[in-house]
Amino acid sequence: MFDLESVCKNGKSAVKNLFKLTEAEINAALNKIADSLVADTDNILAENAKDVLFAEKSGYPAPFIDRLSLTPALINAMADGIKKVASLPSPVGETVYRYENKEQGFSLEEKKVPFGLIGIIYEARPNVTADAFALCFKTKNAVILKGGKEAINSNLAIVGSIRKTLKSLNIDENAVSVLENTDRETTLEFMKADKYLDLLIPRGSGSLIKSVTENATVPVIETGTGNCHVYLDASAEADVSAKIVFNAKTQRYGVCNACESLVVHKDALMILPFVAEKLKEKSVEIRADERAIKVLKGYPFLKKATNEDFYTEFLAPIISVKTVGSLDEAIDHINECSTHHSESIITKDNKNAERFLNGIDSACVYVNATTRFSDGFLFGFGAEIGISTQKLHARGPMGLDALTTKKFYCKGNGSIRK
Repeated sequence: MFDLESVCKNGKSAVKNLFKLTEAEINAALNKIADSLVADTDNILAENAKDVLFAEKSGYPAPFIDRLSLTPALINAMADGIKKVASLPSPVGETVYRYENKEQGFSLEEKKVPFGLIGIIYEARPNVTADAFALCFKTKNAVILKGGKEAINSNLAIVGSIRKTLKSLNIDENAVSVLENTDRETTLEFMKADKYLDLLIPRGSGSLIKSVTENATVPVIETGTGNCHVYLDASAEADVSAKIVFNAKTQRYGVCNACESLVVHKDALMILPFVAEKLKEKSVEIRADERAIKVLKGYPFLKKATNEDFYTEFLAPIISVKTVGSLDEAIDHINECSTHHSESIITKDNKNAERFLNGIDSACVYVNATTRFSDGFLFGFGAEIGISTQKLHARGPMGLDALTTKKFYCKGNGSIRK
């Protein structure tokens, strides 16, 4: 019978063992784990097929099934991500501040240290399982993973492979665990396990994140949904705009860094049909305001936008279009409607680019580039634990550094406060 408290106790115990490992031992283990995952590809794919079949029979939408599905190439990519994490320097033990108080007779150093036991709640993304483990293990954190019921077989297979390898290396396999019971009651209990968990990270839909932030008693780093924007400034060029918007919207629909909203300066409306012609290749539905509708007349997948559309993360071949009269209006609109994830400006005006970068209140801001670059792997982190849209402790793609906290080490010589 599943026992959440036992899982948490075992994870807490593993933390003490992890801290004894050297960085060389951790890196060697990560590389061995990556190779073992590839060796276990057939079993992982067989278990994943069960999850995909369940999702298809249950009528889950295509973007959901896309996030759920694994292939040999994706498992190889998971392994490559783990090896990339192994190759990075660990932030654990890094000194960030030194001070000597000669008057009082003590010195101190502030260093980065692990959180301890981390809980991660996520949905149908089996790749998160490997990424989350690698980042936590590299920073000497143990992790308990709570994936959705739709991916339970995939997650158990991946973690089973990892635990098997850890055990073969005489490392406590409880450095990573999966909640085998995925029901609501167990999940709520997990959110309140502050006796054991030092940090909780939700990753997934807006409803999942809202549930965690409203119910958890464990400290939470909130990863965000992505109503991401691309703004076509007055000087934007048609070919550049069409290329970037097409990539940001259509390369993959079910991801948080996809463009959901297009904002167009009134003097750039003439290039909107060029953008639409490119989007038509993927039958993208455009939900536009009245000014944009006039220049998009004849576009086959055109609807009038509602106010709600400008606040919506579609995760589908749908994009909203808002016309503005100035850069300031664009910045105000984006800051009001976005989820503060990733926004981009297409412009030839360097001053406007700087105003956009400084004026937008989001974790990642871009000039003449796709929002799809918001990714821990592409940012050089090896992988990511999620993309934080909050401002406390961590913001944007979260890599190794985000999984450490700080501690002061003070040394005296019989010193007392004067």
